[in-house]
Amino acid sequence: METFKLQEGEEYIELNNLLKILNWVASGGEAKSQIDQGLVTVNGEVETRRRKKLRSGDKIEFGSEAALIA
Repeated sequence: METFKLQEGEEYIELNNLLKILNWVASGGEAKSQIDQGLVTVNGEVETRRRKKLRSGDKIEFGSEAALIA
């Protein structure tokens, strides 16, 4: 499992941006598509909100990938 550390002063990162930053998808369009299809979970629940605000302690899973927000 990867750990993604928020920048100092940042309260959150949006789900679609996180997928791109972690290189789990190749583009913003692909991120939207994967989220819309229900292929991403946040804290064990399917998440379909593209701009879901992820905060410290949230766990994200996509296929065989997993990340924890720190």
